[in-house]
Amino acid sequence: MAKAYFNFPYLCINQKLGMYKVKLKATNCKYNLQFKRPAGTSRGVLNSKESWFIIVYDEDNPGSKGVGEAGLLSGLSIDNLDAFEDKIDEVCENIGNYKFYLENGLPEFPAIRFALETALIDLGNNGKRDLFPSDFTKGNDSIEINGLVWMGEYNFMRQQIIEKIKSGFSCIKLKIGAIGFHEEIALIKSIRKEFSEKDIEIRVDANGAFSKENAIEKLKTLSDFKLHSIEQPIKQGQWEEMAKLCETSPLPIALDEELIGIVSIAEKRKLLETIKPQYIILKPGLLGGFQQSEEWIGLAEKNKIGWWVTSALESNIGLNAIAQWAYNLGNKMPQGLGTGQLFTNNFESPLVIEKGRLHYKLGKKWEMGDLIKGC
Repeated sequence: MAKAYFNFPYLCINQKLGMYKVKLKATNCKYNLQFKRPAGTSRGVLNSKESWFIIVYDEDNPGSKGVGEAGLLSGLSIDNLDAFEDKIDEVCENIGNYKFYLENGLPEFPAIRFALETALIDLGNNGKRDLFPSDFTKGNDSIEINGLVWMGEYNFMRQQIIEKIKSGFSCIKLKIGAIGFHEEIALIKSIRKEFSEKDIEIRVDANGAFSKENAIEKLKTLSDFKLHSIEQPIKQGQWEEMAKLCETSPLPIALDEELIGIVSIAEKRKLLETIKPQYIILKPGLLGGFQQSEEWIGLAEKNKIGWWVTSALESNIGLNAIAQWAYNLGNKMPQGLGTGQLFTNNFESPLVIEKGRLHYKLGKKWEMGDLIKGC
């Protein structure tokens, strides 16, 4: 069973900050991340991604700052975009009331809750981006991750697969559902011709692209290639149809988008007990942070449902927080934490990918001064 590392969203904050009667102040700013090349999904092609950052500090010691990221994904984030800027300003203006916002003040703004949670933990650990100290942050251990292959034309996807395998990944994740299904099958078949399931683990992510009418047929076809699992074969919100698929599919199903927007523990329990998936995937930035994600993990393990953690296209700031938290949970499955290399204007950090594993290199420094100054 995973270690419930976080427990309460402000436990370490109270211990580290409250002890010294810190006079909290906060500010925020917007930052547009630019993709190195267009990122294709079944929901469209992404050229840029919007993130907001919350910076918290002690009025009497402004040199130490905690940073948290609120990343937004069009068509996936449930944050109320019309009220987003006003809400993040409100949170920063009332930062002394963080307990309210972490407990029940941000039900429509999971991204802001994650950013606030992260920024406060960071500040509570001296504002050095070492949020959850461990052998990972000491540079003594690393995290196995999957190699992400974006949608695109056949040759483009094939080239990505070759690059990932050559660079040492033993787990490949393919985004499917945008090009023809027969082409996607041909790609998977080409991998299996050279690598068995013992050599390369293949995960696929449909992002809800299949229809409920053709989903089971496609799942049966995919299962011929000994895949690990498929994420979200049909669109979220169809609990009865998804439950039927999970019961009859020869290929294990992982819920992803299905979890977004489910806040109460009663609804989380109801979803898992109704659909009975083989796996769930935790994206803290879309689910409202670490405590919300750990509630999902606890319920999943009680129902003998597997799980793993992924980022949601955050910059290295959000990715760093998620990776450190995930490491402490002790799940040895490959995690989805390989997105830090996607952007031209990401922040320099100690996070490095080598041979299919994410490392925290102590010799590399954080470079994010312009962000902090800009806020």
